[in-house]
Amino acid sequence: MKWLTALVISSLVMAAPALAGSPWKPALEARLAALEAEGDDEIGLHVRELGAGDGAEESGERFGWRDDETWYLASLIKVPVAVELLARAEAGELSLDERLVLSESDYVDGAGPTNWAEPGTALALRELLEPMLTESDNTASDLLIARLGLAAVNRRAERLSGGGLGPITSLLEVRREAYGHLHPEARGLTGLDFILLRRAEEEAARLDALVETLTVPRSALALPSLDAAFEAYYDSGLNAGRLDAYGELLAAIGEGRALGPAATAELLTIMGATASGDHRLKAGLGPDIRFAHKTGTQHRRSCDAGIAFHGQGAAEHRVVVVACTRGERDTERSEHLLREVGRALRETGLFGPAR
Repeated sequence: MKWLTALVISSLVMAAPALAGSPWKPALEARLAALEAEGDDEIGLHVRELGAGDGAEESGERFGWRDDETWYLASLIKVPVAVELLARAEAGELSLDERLVLSESDYVDGAGPTNWAEPGTALALRELLEPMLTESDNTASDLLIARLGLAAVNRRAERLSGGGLGPITSLLEVRREAYGHLHPEARGLTGLDFILLRRAEEEAARLDALVETLTVPRSALALPSLDAAFEAYYDSGLNAGRLDAYGELLAAIGEGRALGPAATAELLTIMGATASGDHRLKAGLGPDIRFAHKTGTQHRRSCDAGIAFHGQGAAEHRVVVVACTRGERDTERSEHLLREVGRALRETGLFGPAR
């Protein structure tokens, strides 16, 4: 373990000038270095304390671990979609009671209740907003994106993040682009096609199903594996961004710079009811921390990001936390890492009496 000790000491020495006066930061650096040394995952983390809200600028401390690198954000991109929707509702440009009719071409593989609704079902925008955030419902997300327009979602996300987020796409386009690196004709597949492909859990069986769907020989695939296809997709920069930029987006929400008070409260209430990610940051932060957050999961990528609340009233401490992992094939291992990141934030004193 001497190499690990040297790694930790080296990281602290290099970071020492920036860490002066913040006793929890060196301890957190050491914990993150030790966690990365345990396996194949890399960890990205951005932490920033928020100001008092009501439109005030943030004035607290920040911490970054690889937060200036580009990370695939997966379903974290659904938060900017929600902000665009609520902002348009605030402006009177649409009503959350407006209904969209679900068609057979709207279904996208993934979790959530919308895929269980029959074609022809009319769903209110608010009925799509909640499962998009709390259950990461991809079909609900793409219905809202189609209603709002990707250009509008991207414009607002760029403004609120300071320009550090890559282009956001629909969730169906994620599948088309990733599988399109295996064969260009995969970019023409429908959502139902990808639902059928997902039934093949093993990689070899899924590739067999893909070539059968495309009616091409296996030799026609441009890459040898799903790993290679997704890595090529991640290199495109779609649905990706710096964690500090995503933190700026969350800070704008938490400080009332993205939405008005009522819409901000509604958004944070919905995010506080998130059902996914119980084994990620929230599990490590502990029961005394309230966490309004969104999770994201894709091939060898996992994220969890939100605003943590500790205390009550004037003594309430609010902290933006954005954490991602990349590299590990096992989702349970990645969730363990995110849980341990949450534990490290709590145990190193970010929320403790010393703060």
